[in-house]
Amino acid sequence: MNEDRPRRSLYPSVEPRKTGRLTVSGIHELYWEESGHPDGLPVIALHGGPGGGSSPEMRRFFDPRRYRIIMFDQRGCGRSTPHSELRENTTWDLVRDIETLRAHLGIKKWVVFGGSWGSTLALAYTAMHRKQVAGILLRGVFLLTEHEIRWFYQEGASNIFPDAFDRYLAPIPEAERHDLLTAFHKRLTGKNASARSEAAAAWARWEGETLSIQGPKQRPPRFDEADFLDAFARIECHYFFNKGFFEKDGWLLEQAAKFGDLPGMIVHGRYDVVTPLDSAWKLHKAWPKSQLKIVPDAGHSSLEPGIISELVKASDWLAEKLG
Repeated sequence: MNEDRPRRSLYPSVEPRKTGRLTVSGIHELYWEESGHPDGLPVIALHGGPGGGSSPEMRRFFDPRRYRIIMFDQRGCGRSTPHSELRENTTWDLVRDIETLRAHLGIKKWVVFGGSWGSTLALAYTAMHRKQVAGILLRGVFLLTEHEIRWFYQEGASNIFPDAFDRYLAPIPEAERHDLLTAFHKRLTGKNASARSEAAAAWARWEGETLSIQGPKQRPPRFDEADFLDAFARIECHYFFNKGFFEKDGWLLEQAAKFGDLPGMIVHGRYDVVTPLDSAWKLHKAWPKSQLKIVPDAGHSSLEPGIISELVKASDWLAEKLG
């Protein structure tokens, strides 16, 4: 990749050519969509959260003349149903859903793209279905380790954003603040609707206030939408409380060492507070064929100018490399 090229912007907006719904269990039905070139290089774009839902901007990291762009809303969020459902909602359910969608669309191999939790899911899927992956593009790497969870939800990022952290703490009594993940999980899965709503708003606002070094204009507007907050907070806390449903801490990093010559690009903001750079650095060292681009003036948000530019350059690079 040419490091001297000027910054790139998102590709123009495109609308889905196809949309559909896919039943994946006795409970869950997923919304999926397809845009771009019908005979292009297939890419599956995995949204963050978990529980965040896909957004139109995700399509715009890829040249619609060269890519067949697939997106879906993961279990319990976005346009998938039932809304905010935690039953049958684990990492391994989602990995199976991705593979079910690939077979449903008749795709042999595809590029896997994900940011934040989407990077976690991309790595988990690749670990289980390496032969179906042509390449990987990651942003804001999140390995879902106990260290990362404690850094953001208990103590660490709190030292950088103490004002925002106080707002995050507000729904939790002093006596329960030694274990904030458990305290939020109790409220987000409890029967008290008022406590659940208050906890969801505080949980989502904390992430929204720490996403970007560019300021509030870079925050996805959905963090302010009431119908988004419950699914986002509940599902995210559910996954983190259950340690990603991985068999042991650090499992993803162990699997990445087995990716061999699989081509991949990692894009990470130097000042990412939500998922610190250390995780991307460890992944890059464990996966020798990966390339790591550290964006010097960016945080966690996918919509910061430097992150946009490097993701677009990386998607063009993969299209050229993979044909």
